Amino acid sequence: MRLLVTGASGFVGGRLRELATAAGHDVVGLGRRRLDRADYLSVDLGRTAVDDLPDLPWRPDAVIHCAARATPYAPRKDYERDNVVATQTVVDWCDRLGSPRLVHVSSSSVLYRDGDQLDLTEESPVGPEFANDYARTKAGSERIVRTYGGSWVIARPRAVFGPGDTVLFPRIIAAAKAGRIPRLTGRTTPAVGDLIYVDNLADHLLQLAARPDLGGVYHLTNAEPVEIQAMLLDVITQLGFDPPTREVSVATAMRAAGVLERAWRILHLPGEPPITPYGVGVLSWSKTFVPDKMLRDLGPPRVSVAQGVDEFVAWQRENL
Repeated sequence: MRLLVTGASGFVGGRLRELATAAGHDVVGLGRRRLDRADYLSVDLGRTAVDDLPDLPWRPDAVIHCAARATPYAPRKDYERDNVVATQTVVDWCDRLGSPRLVHVSSSSVLYRDGDQLDLTEESPVGPEFANDYARTKAGSERIVRTYGGSWVIARPRAVFGPGDTVLFPRIIAAAKAGRIPRLTGRTTPAVGDLIYVDNLADHLLQLAARPDLGGVYHLTNAEPVEIQAMLLDVITQLGFDPPTREVSVATAMRAAGVLERAWRILHLPGEPPITPYGVGVLSWSKTFVPDKMLRDLGPPRVSVAQGVDEFVAWQRENL
């Protein structure tokens, strides 16, 4: 295939570009950062008009839209620009490129509520309330994709991890280094959740790009829920950090995170708060997904969670 991959300077898009190229596809990557690569164009989709987008060497067979503002905390205008405006730009661009297949990488967070959510499906309701601005704007991006006149599909990965991760594990590891990560208490049973290893996600996105007969929404996971805190503690221990001994209830952690996030917004403090309600929720609430549609149409993931954790730990040790 001839593939245009947006967000190709990021975690998911970068790995997708690598695996797609290795599989023999012709790939042009697009991203905000500047990279010295012949198969890459530096473009900020949220700030560039369609008329000003660069020429491509060919008309793509498929566009895989990975570009997004994916951090758990950022100014609201950044989420709106990078998740909503950028997606509208991509849809408009696709119209001019001859209506290629559009694979939109959204997020399972569009479904999240405070509390446990078990066995979520592609038909589970989205909104009207959202966990944070990231989830709200990703839901907005999905609405835009549904207006596209060409072939489209929406992928909702859950908690992507692996070498190169910039969102999920790095924040936990930074907190562990600083001795700021507690054990969360207050549940009668451990919180469990689905994840997806980045290579499995890339595999499925390439399949969706090649299958115009597949449409609608796909939840993408490793199809093997794990105990979230236990898995993170295992990673922390493997990396040589002391496991947390301080205990904090989920309710206390959520209140503290809410106060910090409000303070950051009101005072316009730089960077992001040390904890956010969304981050506490990742560790505190069970989020599991029914994988039937994915398994039926795309097959099982080729890398297990355990194998993926080993790959991530090995990569992280090299970069500590």
